[in-house]
Amino acid sequence: MFENQEALMRRIHTDLMDGYDEELEMEVEDRPFQDVEGDEGVSTAQKELRRVYFRELFRLQAELVKLQDWVVATGHKVVIIFEGRDAAGKGGVIKRITQRLNPRVCRVAALPAPNDRERTQWYFQRYVAHLPAAGEMVLFDRSWYNRAGVEKVMGFCSDDQYEAFFRDAPEFEKMLTRSGIQLIKYWFSISDEEQHLRFLGRIHDPLKQWKLSPMDLESRRRWELYTKAKEVMLERTHTPESPWWVVQADDKKKARLNCIHHLLQQMPYGEVERPTITLPERVRHEGYRRHQVPGEIHVPQVY
Repeated sequence: MFENQEALMRRIHTDLMDGYDEELEMEVEDRPFQDVEGDEGVSTAQKELRRVYFRELFRLQAELVKLQDWVVATGHKVVIIFEGRDAAGKGGVIKRITQRLNPRVCRVAALPAPNDRERTQWYFQRYVAHLPAAGEMVLFDRSWYNRAGVEKVMGFCSDDQYEAFFRDAPEFEKMLTRSGIQLIKYWFSISDEEQHLRFLGRIHDPLKQWKLSPMDLESRRRWELYTKAKEVMLERTHTPESPWWVVQADDKKKARLNCIHHLLQQMPYGEVERPTITLPERVRHEGYRRHQVPGEIHVPQVY
């Protein structure tokens, strides 16, 4: 898969650097791009690519803020579905979309496996509770398409339930769009080699080991079955009302920028004029005295 151990270690190092960049993104906007830390041992070309990435990300996130204001002002309702293999980068792009937005306007739905009661409900019922009201965007980190993917591959649904899903899903999505919800569906596509690398990165990074579950490891073994399930899913649920959009995700940073750029193109948003904000004078009362807080309840100033 990789030519030699040295090449593999280089790739893992690059992946770890990408993880460090994630932590720098919120901090770096307040500093010149040339001051980005973690550049030791990185080529000049790679440094420039990182700086371009940061500049574009911040520019696109500023547009997302404008989109958010437009959604609120117009009462638009948006559902965005993110699907893809384990370690494809869905969570990464969701984080960049929501990073600077109001969580009351743009929220994430990442549902766990259904409980015993939910298994007896209409399949789509638990997702309906998370649909947006006017002026809201909901990002599904995995969605009702679990049935077409992991449930099919891992044997968590019967053949009859699987076929029923493909009959019902297009009709369910038509109902959503008729109700005024804009539905956008993304599939994050990565190669066999790239998933292998990212799993290795998670194994060797103690801050990411929690991301690897037994189900993830089993999905790695069943790569080809997942490929077949994905192909069937795209073929049977790609409709004029709710088409699929495939994001090439072997390069995490490019995938994030391309997805956000595409998302912005899907809505005719414009800048909403905000009223001028004036900070009011603080009201002061003659007899007010501030009480001292007991020292024993202060958090120790270790730093």
